Amino acid sequence: MARNDINVLIGGEAGQGLATIGEIVAKALVRSGYSIVVTQSYESRIRGGHNTFAVRVSVDEIAAPQETVDLLLALNEETVTLHSDELSPEGVIVADESFEVTGDRCLRVPYKQLATDRYVNVAALGVVASLLGLDDELTLNAVEEAFGKKDAKVRGENRKALKSAYGWCAGQPSCVASLSPASKRAPRLVLNGNESIALGAISAGLRFCSFYPMTPATSIVLNLTAHAKEMGLVVEQAEDEIAAINMALGASFAGAPSMVATSGGGFALMVEGVSLAAMTETPIVIVVAQRPGPATGLPTRTEQGDLEFVLHAGHGEFPRAIFAPCNGEECFYLTRKAFELAERYQGPTFVLTDQFLADSYRAVEPFEIEQLSEVRCGAEASSIEEPYRRYAMTDSGVSPRLLPGLTKHLVVADSDEHTEDGHLTEDLSVRTPMVDKRLRKGDGLREQVVEPQFEGDEKPDILLVSWGSSKGAVSEAVSQIRRDGRTAAALHFSQVWPLVPEQFVERLGGAREVVCVESNSAGQLARLIRRETGFEIRRRVLRYDGLPLTPQFVLRELEGQP
Repeated sequence: MARNDINVLIGGEAGQGLATIGEIVAKALVRSGYSIVVTQSYESRIRGGHNTFAVRVSVDEIAAPQETVDLLLALNEETVTLHSDELSPEGVIVADESFEVTGDRCLRVPYKQLATDRYVNVAALGVVASLLGLDDELTLNAVEEAFGKKDAKVRGENRKALKSAYGWCAGQPSCVASLSPASKRAPRLVLNGNESIALGAISAGLRFCSFYPMTPATSIVLNLTAHAKEMGLVVEQAEDEIAAINMALGASFAGAPSMVATSGGGFALMVEGVSLAAMTETPIVIVVAQRPGPATGLPTRTEQGDLEFVLHAGHGEFPRAIFAPCNGEECFYLTRKAFELAERYQGPTFVLTDQFLADSYRAVEPFEIEQLSEVRCGAEASSIEEPYRRYAMTDSGVSPRLLPGLTKHLVVADSDEHTEDGHLTEDLSVRTPMVDKRLRKGDGLREQVVEPQFEGDEKPDILLVSWGSSKGAVSEAVSQIRRDGRTAAALHFSQVWPLVPEQFVERLGGAREVVCVESNSAGQLARLIRRETGFEIRRRVLRYDGLPLTPQFVLRELEGQP
């Protein structure tokens, strides 16, 4: 019997190639017309340690991971031990025939008969693809793409292993429900959150990125590096995060749209640079890919614990914008918007993501890049009144920014408080007007705020509030509540600062009960909403064990709370 929704979990040790198998399966599924959500779980080590790659696939659009497993591909015996209790009632384990697996819910595969040791993973991939009902040639194309232009012998062995797996599966009794046929769709991309952020930055005109490696942000920069030559980018690995942000500020000051990408521990070292960007009014985009802290915490797990940190990072008072995308499309477009606002309002803007979203592959509609414009740096020199004043007082707080060395005008900047022409000053009569000038840029940022997304019933019995990557789990939980007969809705924030109460406070007041759903222990968005609006969200669903939110977790917590 065919099913519309199946959750596949691939488990094994780091270094066994399970991520490669998972990525190929994900691409083959999307090219077959399905929707996917990938969840990766891995330990903080290069080899060894238990890793998983979960692919939830559906004929319908989905946006959240699933807890129960329908098809468990075990690349080692430990996977069976750790995950057999997660099987759904119809779930099946796929394992090598030599593994000790009890019970009759196991498909024992003679991998040594299907392929040589080097190509066993391709055979395992073929078994999974065959069980799901994927076309063998489509799967083979995905395999050849993944392994690049290998020599004819390697390509032949890959084909042989894959065909052997398909042939073997054809002779077995049906033990796994295959997928229902998917509707034909226009071609879509298979991207994770970090890949989408990198593409969004490139599309905005990024020219310089500096970094110090830190999971889960590093793959953003690795993707930029892969395209650096053809796109004219400079990507620089610095000796530490302090150097990284100062390099980026220098590049931006010179006229190159710039970005840094890090996680909470690395951002802690960058904080002084955030204030420097604010004082010198230098555009910069900072991506903070969250993971559990404090300190090194859980380096390869997920959390939404850095909202308050990023909001208050940097000494002194100055405006900023903080985006929190929920999927690949938003990773692309909100990263672009971060670059646009950084340049327009001449200061730091932030993109908050997390390990779950960073590593989660999704089916993404191709971006309409023909309609997009490149971010242009600096003002036209012909429009500048003489003498040039870099920090001239204006109604908007935005002063004309000329790039040093490109015009006859002298560009002066200083990290101390300064006069309109950029020279440092101890004149206290200048201090208050200059602070007010910088803060006026916040009015412009508030006019550009992305409005929270509302979906569901008007004036519902229960309203779930979320931000960032938690949207998918919350949306599915709301759908289930509505199917159970209650009115429900979701209010989701993809920009968490500035907050504009007029956009959402009426929604909060119109619900009989409001619950904030977050991946942290303190309810940081709930606290921020109370601070900015006076509305207290008393009931909260909080997850901070390092795992991503799921619809099942949200529903369990709601049922278990008064």
